[in-house]
Amino acid sequence: MVVKEAVKEYGYKHLVLATTTGGTAMAMGVALREAGLNMVAVTHSAGFKGPNTRDLDHETREKIASLGIKIFTGPMLTHSLETSLNQKFNGIYPTMIIAQSLKRFGEGSKVALEIVMMAADAGLIPEGEEVLAVAGTAHGADTVLLVRPAVSKRFLELRVLEVLAKPRV
Repeated sequence: MVVKEAVKEYGYKHLVLATTTGGTAMAMGVALREAGLNMVAVTHSAGFKGPNTRDLDHETREKIASLGIKIFTGPMLTHSLETSLNQKFNGIYPTMIIAQSLKRFGEGSKVALEIVMMAADAGLIPEGEEVLAVAGTAHGADTVLLVRPAVSKRFLELRVLEVLAKPRV
């Protein structure tokens, strides 16, 4: 596993991972249980898939938390208000341009950067320290980036330091 090897070799202390149904978070939590990492699982906001829906049920949340993983549930930075405006007014907005630009490197790369900013915005990881970010293209985790985080307010200071895994797109 790329993440486990990177943590062992370089001693990274923070891991942010995207999880929709909880499978990725639970697998990473079990695999890295002894690594002493600050692990943060980022999920979609409530209502993402429809009114009054949540991706993670209560039981899955408890299982993830029992592995020592913090869970952040909130709006995705590139998919909240501007998506609503686009649907209503058929326009293009700056955040959507950023999202589409990041997707040129793959969906997982976009999500990895997005979840790092979300976790930093929530105060769950520090700005400026190297963080491993894990995300996926559709299901599972196929992208691993080493990132120097910034909160979304300082998006232009966010840095991708290394690509450890990324599918061909």
